[in-house]
Amino acid sequence: MFMSVSRAIDTLNEKIAAVVGWALLAAVVICTVNALIRYTFNASSNAWLEIQWYLFAAMFMLASSHTLKRDEHVRIDVIAGRFSKRTQVWIDLFGFLLFLMPISLLIVYYGVPFALLSIQSAEMSSNAGGLIVWPAKLLVPLGFLLMLLQGVSEIIKRIAFLAGKIDGHEFAKHVATPEEEIEAIKAANKL
Repeated sequence: MFMSVSRAIDTLNEKIAAVVGWALLAAVVICTVNALIRYTFNASSNAWLEIQWYLFAAMFMLASSHTLKRDEHVRIDVIAGRFSKRTQVWIDLFGFLLFLMPISLLIVYYGVPFALLSIQSAEMSSNAGGLIVWPAKLLVPLGFLLMLLQGVSEIIKRIAFLAGKIDGHEFAKHVATPEEEIEAIKAANKL
């Protein structure tokens, strides 16, 4: 049962990351169009600049949980890599329970009222021609809520591994071989 919860959380974060990936394309297009207009017609707007950092914030906040799911989060692999897989899993559990979960809970706890206040007051950017601010502020608790959920999923997987219910591939980092990278490049070029 717990593994089905873990897989549902993983699927949710994979789908969100796939959608948020399009924010990168949107940011590049907006940046390019903004630069062309600015240098060609000597005109621009702060809204163009702000929407770029909104998109960057969305990419970072909403896809960070997917990074955790893929086991590509920051850690000291040089040290952890010297230990057995079982010890590495204990280190992960320790980190998730003592650091990730409490900090994420704290940020969600304080981030929700922070975002709600911005929504209720219809907060606007202080820059001339700027955008509404609440969407960016809402990304903070939303991103950390997704991180909390993914933390639960990762804890479930680590406990299942320690109990002998699953092997490490459920949460191991997938390192592409050079051949896989070449095939991925070829596939991307066919689009």
